[in-house]
Amino acid sequence: MIIKEIIQIGNPLLSRKSEFVAKIDTEETQRVVRNLIDSARHHDLIGMAASQIGEKLRIFVTEVRKTKYRNLKKDKLRVYINPEIVWFSKKQVVIYEGCGSVAYAKLFAPVKRPEKITIEAFNENGNKFRFKAVGFLSRVIQHEYDHLDGIEFTEKITDMRKIMSSEEYKKMVNGT
Repeated sequence: MIIKEIIQIGNPLLSRKSEFVAKIDTEETQRVVRNLIDSARHHDLIGMAASQIGEKLRIFVTEVRKTKYRNLKKDKLRVYINPEIVWFSKKQVVIYEGCGSVAYAKLFAPVKRPEKITIEAFNENGNKFRFKAVGFLSRVIQHEYDHLDGIEFTEKITDMRKIMSSEEYKKMVNGT
């Protein structure tokens, strides 16, 4: 198990577009996938893109579950290699987001995104898959997908006056 530090906003790696993965079954690709999974779990993140650990490959992982901030409806671990979002719903929703690459997830802000998407990608075994994501999973996928294009969620904040610390966000979502 190799835990990678999370690259923080301001590092030029986060603003560069990631490269297409030419071969999925290589040791390098498999190493990146393992490091992403281990690092995301270690840092208590529900999604993580390869650029966040210094790898400029079009790979990200999602694993929606209970975190220190929220008790979310669980979704299995998914690996996305060379993903493409092929459909977005017209309906958009504003939800607060945070990011491990922005002050180590100590900052949350409202971001508007499509409520539903359809994504196509390859998994870590090279099998192509396609599915429709709704709600929070859809949001996580879009957030991580943005990382692959060098976009940080701070570029999509809808109201800068509503930015809050992780402590205030936790109070807001838990009603305390």
